[in-house]
Amino acid sequence: MSQELLVELAEWIAIPSVSADPDCAGDVERAGEWLAEKIREAGGEAEKIDWHGQPLVVGEIAASGGGEAPTVLCYGHFDVQTAEPVELWESDPFTLVERDGWLYGRGSADDKGQLLILLEAARSLAREGALPVNVRFVCDGEEEVGGHSIADFLVADERGADACLIFDTSMIERDVPAFTIASRGLAYLHLELSSGERDLHSGVYGGAALNALHALNRTLAAVLPVEGRLPEPLLEGVEPLSAEELVSIAALPPGADVLAEQGARLSDSNAAAEFYLRTGAQPALDVNGIVGGSAHLQKTVLPVRAEANLSIRLAPGQDPDTIVAALEQLLREAAPAGAELHVQLLSASPPGLVLQDAPAIRLALAAFERSFGRRPLLVRTGGTMPIMHALQLKGIPAVVTGFDLPEGNIHSPNERFWAGYLEPGIAAAREILGEFGAGLEPKRSAV
Repeated sequence: MSQELLVELAEWIAIPSVSADPDCAGDVERAGEWLAEKIREAGGEAEKIDWHGQPLVVGEIAASGGGEAPTVLCYGHFDVQTAEPVELWESDPFTLVERDGWLYGRGSADDKGQLLILLEAARSLAREGALPVNVRFVCDGEEEVGGHSIADFLVADERGADACLIFDTSMIERDVPAFTIASRGLAYLHLELSSGERDLHSGVYGGAALNALHALNRTLAAVLPVEGRLPEPLLEGVEPLSAEELVSIAALPPGADVLAEQGARLSDSNAAAEFYLRTGAQPALDVNGIVGGSAHLQKTVLPVRAEANLSIRLAPGQDPDTIVAALEQLLREAAPAGAELHVQLLSASPPGLVLQDAPAIRLALAAFERSFGRRPLLVRTGGTMPIMHALQLKGIPAVVTGFDLPEGNIHSPNERFWAGYLEPGIAAAREILGEFGAGLEPKRSAV
């Protein structure tokens, strides 16, 4: 393990670039400048730019020897989650500590450590005069707060790339790597329901006057899943799994075990068997909160106002506008007579899907297997990654993978990265870049 690399990682982690904390805005900027400087030190060009109020690092290390070469976009983020609650950390969250084979520190796995692996792969090849591709770095400082600056930049970017390489995910389990080939979209809505002018005495009017909480529950029931299946209008456009994805799912840990590890209880009798379908390949709707009346004080009132937050994860292939319209229609049709329902769309992000037969994906699978000794599984993530849709729109195939482990504690106290994956990660990235250089035809627009 390179001691110089550990020193660099320690320097970067020492910058508390917590994007959710306004007091750390300057540290987020510093973390971006640190990355830009490292790219420049490697012989590349880089600058930290202001992209509509958000810091982006845009840089490039040119292919060795000049001439025409494919361009590979490398993405990562230099912001981190908050360290709270700090008292649960076994060591200072912004001091890199090696303990029992693990590298502890906020950002060690998500994503400073993994982004540094990509940088080291590119610059080590450049030092050897063997970098076969132009490596573009476009990295943001707001991933942890769900920002869209990277996606917006890529949509507007005219330079383009022939492939994208991202190290920002986890293995399925130790030594079981995976490529994420799809991410779900998200639509988040706020509902307000009114059933009268004022709260009423439940003894005098209960049973005759419309109760807003009852009405809201009836409204929500119309869009909730039954035995894991949503109403048909909310399933429109779902892209089916490929044969290779089905094979990958069969090799994943049983859904029952995954749920049990999180202390979760099954939503229905088929939930465990259909776990990976429901959490990656199908839409999922959740009520995220309900307020109305009083759940603590003993108040015999009939509430006339109720609110709820509602989110739906959109499966690859689905269109946010279509699904939101269908969802709102179902809600309005279910609202009882006399109820006034207001629906507000708070945010929406489309799903992303990578063409599995794209040459870049096949080249990367072979390179990773040759370097690491095991072929990655093809999986879908249930979360939302706006960058995947942006890359899809630009026709840039994305290799999304990583060396974090499920026990890496990302977003939790004692975040850690298995030190034994630093060198294999660099080797895998070098092999992928080499394969891209030999097997991809550079686009004229990307040169």
